[in-house]
Amino acid sequence: MKMKYYETLYIINANLADEDYEATVTKFNDVVEKNKGVLVKVDEWGKKTLAYKIKKFNKGYYVLLLYCGKPGITEALERALKLDERILKYQTIKLSDSADPEALKAKVEKDEIKVPEKEAGPAEEKSSGMDSKIEETQEDKNGL
Repeated sequence: MKMKYYETLYIINANLADEDYEATVTKFNDVVEKNKGVLVKVDEWGKKTLAYKIKKFNKGYYVLLLYCGKPGITEALERALKLDERILKYQTIKLSDSADPEALKAKVEKDEIKVPEKEAGPAEEKSSGMDSKIEETQEDKNGL
């Protein structure tokens, strides 16, 4: 059965007790399953220092959720994330329009699917040299 494949990264308030942290992660896993989604992997990165303060906090627990579901599953998950005061920030990305959840689970078990690096820090920008070509083209148009 083919489904859309998503990745949601969310940050939980780092001041929570361990039981509350576990309950929060379980809550959002259940939201995916209640909306007929399939959890592929839940990757808990642990407590990290944030790049900037969010809601007056400078640390948070990072959780990466890989899942498959029908259209509309992200709206249900994001609504639950938005309403929960323990969540500092979240972001969802669609990885594929057509994916087989069982095949993805098998790949995760074999460690063929690589999850992003678990470092909280500024991302490095890679230049492909296209910027200079664009600038040259704009200069030509401006008569410079």
